[in-house]
Amino acid sequence: MADEQARSPWWRSRGGLVVGGFLAVGGFLLLTEHAAHAFQALPYLLLLACLLMHLFMHRGHGHSHGHDHAPSPDSRRRDE
Repeated sequence: MADEQARSPWWRSRGGLVVGGFLAVGGFLLLTEHAAHAFQALPYLLLLACLLMHLFMHRGHGHSHGHDHAPSPDSRRRDE
């Protein structure tokens, strides 16, 4: 039984479920009572999401950024 408790994640414990419940209720009340303030923050959250996607996903579109990789023949044709 001690092994099962050691392997289970914290949020599945009794304390984790209580904290999750409080966060859910607090989030619901925050959005219902302060919806105008929450909607005012949406443009800034969109800009923040764009910045974070650029930082964390920048490697996914083929830039080498100074690595010693030889350019492919296809990329040389496009540059000419």
